[in-house]
Amino acid sequence: MTPSRVGIIGVGTISAQYFAAFAGMDTVRVVAVADIDAARAATVAAEHGIRALTVDELVRDPEVDLVLNLTIPAAHAAIALDAIAAGKSVYGEKPLATNLDDAARVVGAARAAGVRLGCAPDTVLGTGLQAARRAIDDGLIGSPIAATATMVTPGHERWHPNPDFYYQPGGGPLLDMGPYYVSALVTLLGPVASVVGLASHTRSARTIGSGPRAGTVVPVDIDTHVSGVLRHESGALSTLVMSFDAVATHASNIEIHGDAASLVVPDPNQFEGDVRLHVLGGSWETLDPSAGYRGVARGIGVADLVAAPPGVPFRANGDLAYHVLDVMLSLLVASKSGSAVAICSTCDRPLPVPLQHA
Repeated sequence: MTPSRVGIIGVGTISAQYFAAFAGMDTVRVVAVADIDAARAATVAAEHGIRALTVDELVRDPEVDLVLNLTIPAAHAAIALDAIAAGKSVYGEKPLATNLDDAARVVGAARAAGVRLGCAPDTVLGTGLQAARRAIDDGLIGSPIAATATMVTPGHERWHPNPDFYYQPGGGPLLDMGPYYVSALVTLLGPVASVVGLASHTRSARTIGSGPRAGTVVPVDIDTHVSGVLRHESGALSTLVMSFDAVATHASNIEIHGDAASLVVPDPNQFEGDVRLHVLGGSWETLDPSAGYRGVARGIGVADLVAAPPGVPFRANGDLAYHVLDVMLSLLVASKSGSAVAICSTCDRPLPVPLQHA
């Protein structure tokens, strides 16, 4: 197939992973970049032998088929809407937007324009999560009953040179890391019907620990520890813990429990990892990779999007991203109200990925 021509907006830390992944793909070709920092865009463009444009120029460039939006969360919706208005398909970093109104506008605009809308994370397409999904679909755990999902870190300011947005609305452990875990839970167990939760924060400021701004203090304007329970439409219950406050944990990233077996699922922020099964009356065993894209990295969601035939849904799609955002924001609402919150949206469970190379 003719490669889809991609223009990247936002060439910060994460963009290097996309460039590396696209270099090994025949279906995607980066043709231009843009960034609020024009000098940074020019440097990246020179490194890759492509054009550096302004954001406005890139979204309107006839040589760009798809806009890859790697900006900060607060800019996701505005840039996506501009690109869609220019007739471009869009794939964005997570979350889809920082609020549901903006996210709904993006989804609606893409549908009305007849363009494709995708959103990270695409880690759920790798062999780790897909092999776990196949184990569930094949009935190896029996009827799914419950899940636990745990992400604990002392905070991104310890390693990220510009962590400010992690501690502003649209950031925090839930909206930053939650998309990996909630997307995985929806992929494994289906959409969510309601949530309950609590949240807190322990510090009003964080100190940057690395890079040229080391020692700079940034304010914390969001909750940095969130706990909740998700009731899936299937009836299964998922307990979620997302923290930028705690030091470490021995807990598995994700465990799924059925009436016949329990399943350990690898890190949903990675594409690979061991899937371990413990059947009733047996012992732990490691399952062979049985599904998913092998040997891939960030960017496979874009490749999956452009390769999907007309009428066949690609997997890291806007409806899934909207539902995941709805779940996360509803959990934050529930943490303030102390009451269960019904999830108004739903989505189709994404299609499974057969075992294959990209």
